[in-house]
Parts: sequence; structure tokens; C-alpha cells
Amino acid sequence: MQSKSFSLKLNNKIKPFKKSIKVDSDKSISIRSFLIGSINQNISLAKNVLESDDVISTINCLKKLGVLIKKIAPHSYKIYGKGLGSLFAKKNLTLNFGNSGTLARLLIGILSTTPGLEIKIRGDHSLNKRSMKKLINIMSEFGAEFLPKNKFNFPLKLVSTEMPICIRYKAGVSAQLKSAVILAGLNSFGITEIIENKKSRDHTENMLTGNPQAIKIKKGKKKIIKVFGKKYLNPIDISVPGDPSSAAFFTALTLLNKDSFLRIKNVGLNPTRIGFYELLKKHGANIKFYNRRKKNNEIIGDIKVRSGKLKKPIIASKNFYEKTTDEFPMLFCIAALTKGTSVFNGIEDLANKESNRIKEMQNILKQINVKSVASKSKIKIYGKNFIESKNKKIKVPGLGDHRICMSSTILSLITGIETKINNFETVKTSSPNFLKIIKFLGGKFETSK
Repeated sequence: MQSKSFSLKLNNKIKPFKKSIKVDSDKSISIRSFLIGSINQNISLAKNVLESDDVISTINCLKKLGVLIKKIAPHSYKIYGKGLGSLFAKKNLTLNFGNSGTLARLLIGILSTTPGLEIKIRGDHSLNKRSMKKLINIMSEFGAEFLPKNKFNFPLKLVSTEMPICIRYKAGVSAQLKSAVILAGLNSFGITEIIENKKSRDHTENMLTGNPQAIKIKKGKKKIIKVFGKKYLNPIDISVPGDPSSAAFFTALTLLNKDSFLRIKNVGLNPTRIGFYELLKKHGANIKFYNRRKKNNEIIGDIKVRSGKLKKPIIASKNFYEKTTDEFPMLFCIAALTKGTSVFNGIEDLANKESNRIKEMQNILKQINVKSVASKSKIKIYGKNFIESKNKKIKVPGLGDHRICMSSTILSLITGIETKINNFETVKTSSPNFLKIIKFLGGKFETSK
């Protein structure tokens, strides 16, 4: 069920704070726990799950495919796995992925190699505009068919293959495409091989570590993943950590706000997810990780942040993209408030997110008189130490992009510039408690229908 539409209005700088918080649970891991739990044998347990719009969409889709999912406590679920190739669809079934590109790509990976399926697939207005060409081309190699042919965005009809065959896949920076191949390969005949030249998120591999009969990983200059199809999968028992992407916005708020300190507890610190923090620390930010430990093959820990301007403008090589994907809009805001020319390279994929994040962030920065120059794969931001709030207003249209909404909120709270953000409900796709935490930290805002 989609959240009701509302707008957010801000017009006040936030005051200094010294607080401790927990952020919303990791969306990527929450979605994967349900998907992988559904194709395991027996009962899987997922605790501390994010109950956001995207995760609810995941649960609803799986229930339509015959998976029994029971809520046993707040944020805790039992998933009664049906085993590989056992999902089924009633005639004329339509699956709605909502706003979730993660759900769309990973579930299509599972469905493409599950015999006997003909399913209509779609998303919300934002997701329907995003190209699925790469995914469709890959799943077609396994034998799946997408109709109408040569159409690469939703809505579509998925016709699964009756005889799924293994493929060899050279992975790019997209962890979602890599995960889709892994999940498709689990139910294909033979050995699906994935060659990863560049590191990308590895939550799917981590969650499947307890299945050496089904997946083997060889690490070196190139990471090689071998997926052995048609093997029994063990149930999972997982507690989902806090989302480092959600934590990034409160980290930025603390850094940019005078005389402030923040401790963020129990955050996922997977090395493929902390590029935002590494980049800022490299440029002088007072950010520390502590209490690190490993749980469910994921590194978790706490984050301590103290306020303070960066010592130099941000220079981000293209190698940072895969570890910083979701946080770039926030990084652009930090760059705008840091004196000097910040440069971000290798960002071409930002144009195909929930919105064109390069273009939309340029529009926002222009409204506060911060100059930026962008090409397809690079942006330069000419930052300032101080942004005068007088006679300025920020208007963010209804983009359906949660990261743009959250970044604009932080920008307004730091500068005090009057800001109106339409369709703010989209934030609930990843961080339903975002505004509660903002209020707890002292931020003032109004909502309106």
C-alpha cells in the first residue's frame, strides 16, 4: 500500500545537539532476507526488519507467489520457504514492485528461472520510467522472455523459461544485477559463473555463505562467484543492522551543524557500503567507527560524528561510486557548503536512479546560488563556506526520489533557507523514521497534504 502524499516545509536552522540515535534497518538486507528466505527449504527467521514501503512491497509480492510469511513480533518475521523453483502464479497475476528497483531486479532474477510462470510486472510511476534493459538482456540469456519485445521499461509481461541454463556473466558496478544473476543461477542447470572486476555490494553472497554446496567464491584480483544450480538451500536466521545509507544523512547534519555530536548505534559497516564515510574522513571529517563486530557475515558497529568543516573540497574518483551510490545527493550538498571546487567522477549511473540525480541536484544548488558544471560522468561543484538564506527559497518538485528529499531536508536545516519538498512520502520507501529522528535532534518542520 502506497503512503499518502504530503509535502514538507522547513524554514529554520537546527540548533546544536549532542545525541545518540538508532537509524532504520538496512533496506537492501531486509529485502534480500525475504527473497532468499522464500527459496530456502523450511522456515527462515528475519529480525529487526525494516518495515518500509519497499519491504512491504516485497512481502506482498511473495505472498501473491504462494509464500507464507508470518509476523511474529514487531519487525520480526517467519518465512516459510518453498524451495527453488516452487513459486507459483495464478492466471493473470500482476506483481507491483512499487518504487523498489532492488525488489524488481532480484525478484525477476528468481522468477526468470522458475518454470511455468506468466506474470505481468510493473512499478509505480517513478520505477516504470527506469530502464531495465541490462536486466532483461541478462535474464534472456537464461531463457526468460519479456513482452512486448524490445521494450525495456515496466509494465511488461514476464514469461519464465522451462529449461533454465547457466550463463557466464561479467559483473559491472551494479550489485542488483549481480544478485539477480546469482538468484537466477541457483535454479538453473549447470554452473553459473560471475566474474567481478570491481567490488560491489555483497549482501547476497554473505546471506548465502551457509550454502557451500550452492555457491563458491574465489577472491583475488578478480572475484569469481560460482553458482551451482538445483542445490538444496538452508534456511536463514538473520538480524538486520542499521542502514549506513540512512545514517549518512544524520552524519552530514552533525558535520555541518556547529557544536554538535552524534552517536549512531548498530549500523552496518560492510566495506562495500561505507564509501561516504571513507571519503569524508579522507577530507578531514571527524568520523569514527567503534565497537565493530561480525554478525550474520556482516560487519556492524557504531559511528561517532563531531561537527567541523572539511579541510579541503571533495575529490572523488570513479572508484568511489560503487561504495557511495545512494549518498551522492548528500555529498553534493556537503560540497556546496565547503569552500573550493569539489569534483565527483564516474557518476553516470546517477542519471538512471529514481530521478536523474545529477540534473535534479544541480537544480537545487542553483536555487541557493551554488554553481555546478556537469557532464555525463562528472560534476564540479563550486562550494562556499557560507550560504546567505535571505531572499532564497528551495523548491523540490514531486520527483519520487527519497534521497533527493532527505538531502534537501538536511540542506535546509543547515542553511535555514525556506524549503518546500513535494511528495515527501517517498522517504518511507527507505527510512520511515527519518522525520521522527530529525524532530528528536531538534529540527523543525511542517507537513501539509
